[in-house]
Amino acid sequence: MHLLSKIGLAAFAVVICGLFIQAIQSPEVASQTTEIATSAEQQSSQTLRVEALDIPDVMTFAGERVPLQDTDVRERLDREIHVNTYWHSNMLLMIKKANRFFSEIEPLLKKYNLPDDFKYLAVAESGLDNVTSHAGASGFWQFMKATGKEYGLEINNYVDERYNLELATKVAAQYLINSKELFGSWTTAAAAYNAGNAGITKQMKRQDATDYYSLLLNSETGRYVFRILAFKEILSNPEKYGFYVDQQDLYQAIPTKTIIIETPIEDFAKFAKQQGINYKILKIHNPWLRDTYLKNASGKAYSIKIPIPGYYVLD
Repeated sequence: MHLLSKIGLAAFAVVICGLFIQAIQSPEVASQTTEIATSAEQQSSQTLRVEALDIPDVMTFAGERVPLQDTDVRERLDREIHVNTYWHSNMLLMIKKANRFFSEIEPLLKKYNLPDDFKYLAVAESGLDNVTSHAGASGFWQFMKATGKEYGLEINNYVDERYNLELATKVAAQYLINSKELFGSWTTAAAAYNAGNAGITKQMKRQDATDYYSLLLNSETGRYVFRILAFKEILSNPEKYGFYVDQQDLYQAIPTKTIIIETPIEDFAKFAKQQGINYKILKIHNPWLRDTYLKNASGKAYSIKIPIPGYYVLD
């Protein structure tokens, strides 16, 4: 008990000393402390400031006017612009990747008679990545295996042309042009790319409606065209939405040469080295090659892209 009393007195003395030191602290130190706290508060306030975005008064898709005077239409576009603008990391990557891939997609759209705005559909579908969805849709244009085969794409264990950007763009154009002929509208054709021609036709008959903006659809298709519109607006005007990306930070298109192969390839690793690259680089530029070798008993002519030297570091 005597020991505990001593410990208690010592602790009390320490507290008293601390209070005394604080009391005699110089005004200069106290002022510096206050300035630091104020600066931190101001920085925090600036960091946390989030503002509502101005939505354009006029927009078109593939030359078709978006009826932004309609409250529901305007609010649905408002949602997608805010969601995608404030998902900063994703949109920054979209801006960087668009610089690389739009230069390849745009001439293909022109070649296959599809309006330029459909490049934003590819952004909405895949984020300009050769991804595979949970349902099995693959490539930039997200074709299901059955649809790809129906439109003439080769899909097997060795070759999957859904990952061939030029061939998949050609098929996407065919599909969308067919939908445009059916519905008379590029906007509705874009919606049908998500829901299917049969799905849109069914809802038009059920709701006695003739265009996409008048339809009540499931959440995914209901947001689909508006996501495309949001990507068009933000990617066309990045600085308006707070995205400042220097030219050197954009992903650049990598020039390639094309070689025609009409024979089997037993080992892609060896083949790549013969072309002055490696296996990884071969697959980056030819993701439609799905195995480590190519069976080509039929002697089909395949176009394989080989990047020009100077863009990759090799062993």
